[in-house]
Amino acid sequence: MNEQSVGIRIEDLHLSFGDTKVLTGIDMEIRAGEFFAFLGPSGSGKSTLLRAIAGFGPAPRGRILIGGRDVAGLPPWKRDVGMVFQSYALWPHLSVRRNVAFGLEERRVPRRQIGPKVEAALDLVGLLPLADRMPSQLSGGQQQRVALARTVAIEPKVLLLDEPLSNLDAGLRVQTRRELLALQRKLGLTTIFVTHDQEEANTTSDRMAVLDAGVIQQIGTPQALYDRPVNRFVARFLGTANILQGEGTREGFRLPGGATLALTAPPGPRDIVLRPQAIRIGPVEPASRDRLPGVVRHREFLGSQVRYFVDAADTQLVVDTLHIATRPMLEPGAAVSLAVDPEAVVVLEESGGRAPI
Repeated sequence: MNEQSVGIRIEDLHLSFGDTKVLTGIDMEIRAGEFFAFLGPSGSGKSTLLRAIAGFGPAPRGRILIGGRDVAGLPPWKRDVGMVFQSYALWPHLSVRRNVAFGLEERRVPRRQIGPKVEAALDLVGLLPLADRMPSQLSGGQQQRVALARTVAIEPKVLLLDEPLSNLDAGLRVQTRRELLALQRKLGLTTIFVTHDQEEANTTSDRMAVLDAGVIQQIGTPQALYDRPVNRFVARFLGTANILQGEGTREGFRLPGGATLALTAPPGPRDIVLRPQAIRIGPVEPASRDRLPGVVRHREFLGSQVRYFVDAADTQLVVDTLHIATRPMLEPGAAVSLAVDPEAVVVLEESGGRAPI
């Protein structure tokens, strides 16, 4: 970790645009040197939260501490943060070198220091040979790296990335996110990455916060959030999820239709989550605990997987199986049994709204 890295603490943050609440009760901590993601659908408040940390937009209520210093009321250039925007915001009439130098010139860095800082930043992102080109002569990925170099050149303590890969095509996006993560690890900068793409968040972040309607739903590692979501929104937003309503009883978890899973759950109505790969599909067998009779209604061939849609337990369940060329696929209308591993079942703490973090 970079010795200059700092942590970020956000305390009871609220922000509204007029009468519209955009962020509500944000409480969280980002560790020094961490690659942290804000993940959520459009309109969830993730970019607004990032901009509040940067100092853009209306002032929120609450506290934002960067390295222990409350930055409320400070302009962006006094917060020791650098931000890369979705549009890259490069000056089209300036060369790559001049674009990277721009932030340093605005900060009145002595001219004798600007040249070496610019070259070091461009070398870091692999663009030093293209320093004298114009932005229009670069690919989308190269323009994104110029924006990164411009931000890195001012030596911020926190790097803020607002959907920086969204303008790239799929193949280049994968390559660039790997380069971005490698750069962050090399610099050791505390980094916050905003995205609506769960694959981007899963493959880059140490931890992430899932937002919906301006509220943090859950914070944790990508694996923890996928394996142990705390509410319906997180379960459905992070991958495909079967969510079943039932009731906790002394005998186990009773599902609609009368089947019971050998699952410990608090008494009363509850929701459970079953991931598609946690259900095994096979020939019809006698009904028993943790085994549900069903009928295949539809299937989708996904290359490495076959996805089945099966009517069972008074609902339709999604079941994923590994595709093996020598194994015949099940046909729609086939009667099957679904085996459920109780260890893979998640009992939701609540069915919606704000979750513990």
